[in-house]
Amino acid sequence: MAEEVRGPDTTALDEVVTFTSELIRIDTTNRGGGDCRERPAAEYVAERLAASGIEPTLLERTPGRTNVVARIPGTDPSAEALLVHGHLDVVPADPAEWTTHPFSGEIRDGVVWGRGAVDMKNMDAMVLAVVRSWARQGIRPRRDIVLAYTADEEASAEDGSGFLADRHAALFEGCTEGISESGAFSFHPQPGTTLYPIAAGERGTAWLKLTAHGRAGHGSKVNTANAVTRLADAVARIGSHTWPVRLTATVRAALAELAALYAIDIDTRVPDLDVDVLLDKLGPAAALVAPTVRNSTNPTMLDAGYKVNVIPGQAVAYIDGRTLPGTEEEFAETMDELTGPHVEWEFHHREVALEAPVDSPTFAKLRAAVERFDPDGHVVPFTMSGGTDAKQFSRLGITGYGFSPLRLPPDLDYGALFHGVDERVPVDALHFGVRVLDHYLKSA
Repeated sequence: MAEEVRGPDTTALDEVVTFTSELIRIDTTNRGGGDCRERPAAEYVAERLAASGIEPTLLERTPGRTNVVARIPGTDPSAEALLVHGHLDVVPADPAEWTTHPFSGEIRDGVVWGRGAVDMKNMDAMVLAVVRSWARQGIRPRRDIVLAYTADEEASAEDGSGFLADRHAALFEGCTEGISESGAFSFHPQPGTTLYPIAAGERGTAWLKLTAHGRAGHGSKVNTANAVTRLADAVARIGSHTWPVRLTATVRAALAELAALYAIDIDTRVPDLDVDVLLDKLGPAAALVAPTVRNSTNPTMLDAGYKVNVIPGQAVAYIDGRTLPGTEEEFAETMDELTGPHVEWEFHHREVALEAPVDSPTFAKLRAAVERFDPDGHVVPFTMSGGTDAKQFSRLGITGYGFSPLRLPPDLDYGALFHGVDERVPVDALHFGVRVLDHYLKSA
């Protein structure tokens, strides 16, 4: 009989809770203006890696915007390396809106509270707890594991993964695959059904700046060349536009598995699949797929004028656009039509869409790791509606999967916690994540 592979020690289960709480207490708010300072969190991680005999490298493009990279040698030098990455920054949080201070890291009633509890200081802590457990037990993975704790993911990534990919590619030599946030969390679409969506794709980022020009003048006069009116018309058209269905391989795979799970007799391979009908039949489970069957454009910011009785000569808006693989040309042509003749548009920030194979040995091992610790759960592939640092690391030829496992209670809405109020994670979910990550990283 084969010897049972050891799991994480009990110290790791204690440490993951402590690390999550203490990382939350380090305020690494990223407002996008360059004032974030991840260095205290980076030093926290680096000190604990070094204490376990894992040599960290601290790297900065901008003072205070610190990244940590470390490599754990595997037992098979011929094996391709695996990147495990997580970001150290978090989005802003207004304490007045929270029931617990967002940077308290309070542990109460078996739950860790605070900004970053799910996005994504929990994953940072889980990985740290796992590799420290290996060091205590004398365990080495089969393949090299490269750890990257990054800055600036919640903005442009210019000081984080983008900087690492551009300036320090040698640190990721041999890495062909990576895992990071936003996947393998439990989702409960109905009583008795638990899904674990593992991300095998990300929509592309297409943030846009719209500029309308017109004739400045007095607010009391007739003005048929009002820049604000022109901009408002364009923004309304963009915000109400229904994009056509464009199914990627990952989304088709997700629809196929969900249809089978719900015993829906439909062939998801046909080119004329009526996706909206299928989504209606899937009920709450459709939430995993609905945001990624189309491109999207959501107006988010407006800037015009300086005085109520003055018509400005220029007005500006920003659009959060997201694109599916292969739709970039269609997206640009549609924007030309929707903006019209009096509004110019340009990319404010742009990143490519990603897609990883779901029929790969890697996805099979990710599935097996989750199902080992929740045999009644159902793993399904999905595409993220947003994006992660995987986009930057893809420039190095690294295929990324979203895999930060959590088993959550049915009444805890994981999606609402992302960038939401009262972000929190149960201690039991952290323990589950440590066990799953430990098992996968050993088997990878």
